[in-house]
Amino acid sequence: MADLKKKLSTNVAGDFFVDSTCINCDTCRQLALATFQEKGDYSSVYSQPETEPERQDAWRALLACPVGSIGTVEKDKAHLRRAMESFPLHLEGDVYYNGFNSEKSFGANSYFLRHEDGNWLVDSPRYTAHLVEAFERMGGIRYVFLSHEDDVADAARYARRFKATRIIHEEDAEAMPDAEWIVRGYEPEAATAHVQLIPVPGHTAGSMALLYDGRYLFSGDHLWWDRETGTLGAPEQLVWNRPRLLDSLTRLLTYRFEWVLPGHGDRKRLPAAEMNAHLQQLVETRR
Repeated sequence: MADLKKKLSTNVAGDFFVDSTCINCDTCRQLALATFQEKGDYSSVYSQPETEPERQDAWRALLACPVGSIGTVEKDKAHLRRAMESFPLHLEGDVYYNGFNSEKSFGANSYFLRHEDGNWLVDSPRYTAHLVEAFERMGGIRYVFLSHEDDVADAARYARRFKATRIIHEEDAEAMPDAEWIVRGYEPEAATAHVQLIPVPGHTAGSMALLYDGRYLFSGDHLWWDRETGTLGAPEQLVWNRPRLLDSLTRLLTYRFEWVLPGHGDRKRLPAAEMNAHLQQLVETRR
């Protein structure tokens, strides 16, 4: 839990605060942009939540923070309980955001995909009893998809608990060497009738995206929505191979999707044609 003695001076006065253990991973800003803002090398509270939705978002951010850097002066078990019960957080259709981001993946987002043919865990949150129980109620986990080597976190524990099949690309398999399903080569692969695995090397040699139902693109650290520019973004640092990254972005132009669901960066839903136009713009700026 956050330490009031380590409270950052950049926080405004009030109940919520961020302390100096913050790693500036952006999790809190994605969940509660009305409350948290980047200040220098950290996130800080720039506006105390006033409405009930704002308070609920702030409590979700507190729980999702991978290093427990968010705290409150006053204890509020009712709000804490409601925020916890909201995870996994329903986004749309069969798709959920898990919360409880892991420090092992620098606070990367993970997702749960509910489907009658078997549920998917996309990258990994922290291993928590709450999520285990929630996944059990939702039918367990059949597959654990790992977008790349950086965001495996506690995937092995979830896979053991639910006897799930872990999927990772051969080029990043050192991060999960005993995975049951190793994707080889760079051609797209149909995992099920509804799920495609799309290798997108660039950020890492084994980066992959998962496309569900032609609507939801789980993009790992390959592609995200940039709230500051109001368009799609892709890595410019920590890139294994820049020409391959551009090739991978170009490949995605041939797919239709409405959602970008990244590990790092904002989630975004747009009409498919508009999303494709943003992707085309990104590709052109990288050429």
